[in-house]
Amino acid sequence: MNIIGDVEGRFCILIDDIVDSAGTLCNAAAALKAAGAEEVVAYCTHGVLSGAAVARVEGSTLTELVITDTIGSHEIVSASARIRHLTIAPLLGEAIRRIADESSVSSLFD
Repeated sequence: MNIIGDVEGRFCILIDDIVDSAGTLCNAAAALKAAGAEEVVAYCTHGVLSGAAVARVEGSTLTELVITDTIGSHEIVSASARIRHLTIAPLLGEAIRRIADESSVSSLFD
């Protein structure tokens, strides 16, 4: 892992589309902490979290991993103190409705 820039004393945010094993994400968090980051949180759209991923996140230097409900969560995810699960189903449903009605999707984010 190579850190570009000075992260010492900073609050760092990692953003990813899919987290499966969480290995790369946890390694990135460890590299940031080793470079002096104060805190590291991660946000991802699709939290696959297969195998030992939840345990890996629990044992990592991540303060929190935030995932959405695009993939059904497992009981182990719900029990995790470091993983927060956000619902985006209403937002996706409204976006689909607006597309079908040919109305503005971008106004959802105003």
